[in-house]
Amino acid sequence: MVDHVLSLAATWTDWDGKPAHVDDRVYTPHKAIRRVADHLVDHLAELEARLVGELPQPDRWHASAATTEADFAPFTQEDLDEARSRLTRLARIWANRLDVLTEDQLDHSPGEGWTFRELALHLKESTYYADAVGDLS
Repeated sequence: MVDHVLSLAATWTDWDGKPAHVDDRVYTPHKAIRRVADHLVDHLAELEARLVGELPQPDRWHASAATTEADFAPFTQEDLDEARSRLTRLARIWANRLDVLTEDQLDHSPGEGWTFRELALHLKESTYYADAVGDLS
């Protein structure tokens, strides 16, 4: 998922400033990266809380309903570099965490909600945000 998002993001440095309107929402390069990162962080926090027997913190993200002023900033090469660092590190944290879980933990996860395997598979849907912006080459 992260490779796909970053592949698209590599085409966004010449973004013309016009947001994409998809499914009654507005998407920009910065918003797409923000949403992917937030999605990874949110579900990682859920997984970690459930592993130690805590209730996950309530979801207070504004998610894709909110488009901030910062989302409309130009998407520069430096922004792409930052996105690469941020998203590849988050993907590595996820991979490391999942690699040490047993099959039983993946499929019979503690606490309420999706199993950890289902959470990981759900994260693949985060490509939606980058796909909304698309390939701008």
